[in-house]
Amino acid sequence: MSHQEEVKPRGLFYEDIEIGNCYTTPRRTVTHSDIVNFSGVSGDFSAPHVDFEFCKKQPYGEPIAQGVLVFAIATGLQCQSGINDRTVVAFLSVDNWRMHAPVRHGDTIYMNSVPIQKRLTSKAGKGIVTFAREIKNHRGEIVQSMTSSSMYLCRPR
Repeated sequence: MSHQEEVKPRGLFYEDIEIGNCYTTPRRTVTHSDIVNFSGVSGDFSAPHVDFEFCKKQPYGEPIAQGVLVFAIATGLQCQSGINDRTVVAFLSVDNWRMHAPVRHGDTIYMNSVPIQKRLTSKAGKGIVTFAREIKNHRGEIVQSMTSSSMYLCRPR
């Protein structure tokens, strides 16, 4: 008979998340392969993402990353930060999602998340946190912003 050890969470519990604190993710460089591969996975072969000649005539000059790809990478960076490790229950919503600047291959992005609201759920042991989020490039420019809410576990008593 095998014995499985309980894996201890390293993420933040609901009580640990402080309104106004800024939680910054690691950074990651977006590659042309990311853009092409995401086109294949999503089926989004729109000209701004795959047509070099079309893009030469646009202000951004070259294929740019899909907005959803940038969001997905930022979500992965949030995971890599460890903040959500075994303490996040569910991603609940994203509101006021805005694209402010294109992300090109070679841009390095990261995300700042600032909790702006917290509330306990009607079910014991869980709470909802709403974050103001900004995804920035290596020049510190905001490329996307949004508010989003996630459900977290409360610290065991």
